[in-house]
Amino acid sequence: KQSVRQEHKYIYSVCVCVCVCVCVCVCVCVCPPVSLSVGPNLQQFFRGSLVDLSCVDDGQTADGWTVKRTRGGLTEDCGAAPGFGGLLGSYCVVDLSAPSETFWCEDSSGQQSDRVSFSVQSDTKGVILEIPALPVRTGSDVILRCRQRNGATVAAYFFIKGSSVGHKPEHIITNITQADEGLYSCSTDEGGKSPQSSLRVRDPPKITHPPPHCPPPASTSTNFAPPLKTALTCPPCIPPPPPPSLLVPVVAGLVSGVLLVLVLGGVRFLCSKLKGDKPAQK
Repeated sequence: KQSVRQEHKYIYSVCVCVCVCVCVCVCVCVCPPVSLSVGPNLQQFFRGSLVDLSCVDDGQTADGWTVKRTRGGLTEDCGAAPGFGGLLGSYCVVDLSAPSETFWCEDSSGQQSDRVSFSVQSDTKGVILEIPALPVRTGSDVILRCRQRNGATVAAYFFIKGSSVGHKPEHIITNITQADEGLYSCSTDEGGKSPQSSLRVRDPPKITHPPPHCPPPASTSTNFAPPLKTALTCPPCIPPPPPPSLLVPVVAGLVSGVLLVLVLGGVRFLCSKLKGDKPAQK
């Protein structure tokens, strides 16, 4: 009897572990990835600059997600903590003041997006490096510039991973690859050296059906100049991307659901059998 009970306990533990794994797989397959959107898409700012942050899923606002940060060892929500941003619709408008701040998106269950860090230049005579805050897709071009507080870009010495690449008005990285990842900064004789920021590179998503009858864009260069109050225009002949296929998450959810039912049924059967094996009390 003792060996039978131990065997039943072991089987029960295995079934519970399988059930938990199935639930995790369902969440991973069905729950969409959420990212932190940054506007303007830059990592370095002068003290007092405003940045728009929002949680997005495939370009749309992600419901149930909140922009957060850590300050003094405490996690704060945008709009709820004193001095931490103001909500403007779905945007969290942040006034950057600390030398370095990190933000991310999080939902009620604790799921988090990738984190984005900003460096803040407090010296009014200093310079900042215009470098994207969000990951750059492989194969694209990136233009790095050194900017003063008055908005003017100046010729500077550019540094990549601690090594100087020369003195020039701007540094252009063409056909970017994973090898271009690392710390970047710029320096001028008058403004000194900017903070260091990391350039991140990611592979582009696979496109199975490219838009037909549309010429390729004129340039893939990424210009990270500060935003101007101009009317938004859309390039011609570039239809919106097709909605993501729901086949994979639906199939994954159905298969996981069937497995979950089978596991729970097996657990219930084992529990009932275990109770039946108990000797009758005299």
